Amino acid sequence: MSNPINHVENKTIIITGASSGIGEASAKLLAQRGAKVVLGARRTERLDQIATEIEAAGGTVMTRAVDVTDGESVEALVYHAHNMFGRVDAIFNNAGVMPLAPMSELKTDEWDNMINVNIRGVLNGIAAILPIFKEQGSGHVINTASIGAHAVVPSGAVYCATKYAVWAISDGLRQESDNVRVTTISPGVVETELGHDITDKTSKELLTQFRQIALNPDAIARAVLYALDQPADVDVNEVIVRPTASAF
Repeated sequence: MSNPINHVENKTIIITGASSGIGEASAKLLAQRGAKVVLGARRTERLDQIATEIEAAGGTVMTRAVDVTDGESVEALVYHAHNMFGRVDAIFNNAGVMPLAPMSELKTDEWDNMINVNIRGVLNGIAAILPIFKEQGSGHVINTASIGAHAVVPSGAVYCATKYAVWAISDGLRQESDNVRVTTISPGVVETELGHDITDKTSKELLTQFRQIALNPDAIARAVLYALDQPADVDVNEVIVRPTASAF
């Protein structure tokens, strides 16, 4: 039996929010499959550690500090990836924050931060990459949404709203594109650093309870690989990944 075609090998894939969790797991898995991964995040020391591990395993990786809320910073990330490898085949807009709290707490600074990172961060990634995809005549945008894009929970109104927005932006881009693939990844509860910035005590305790049943980030990385590893004429538009034992 012949080996299946590896559609990921030699592809250049940019990943934001790559310093931990889903981004880190995806970077390592894609590099293992032969992709050239370009890792962006604010914590460059973590990126350097991950890059060292990827290179030690024989992978190809480049890192760069990026603030996804800053359009010029994201443009620089995309430019350097394109300049280094000659093309960019996919971008995984994965950076996100989740400081949950009841709306009555009026944590407006946290609302602004979620809007800036979760929505504007995705838009900045799309804006930076589309001209390259147009020139190439192909490309793949993958955006991290959440099960929060499909169901609202107490303390999560603003967070869920940002993920609804990611879902809407992704589907709008899909409808407008005939040669750019668009995938929304909607994870259920995953054991990551997401939510480490929660300042509301009750919301933090609630998240701890939710994470008694949680996926490993590798589960989401496999979903990302699945979407990327399709023939050019196949567009996996959305993947929802939940723990088997989770009702939410």
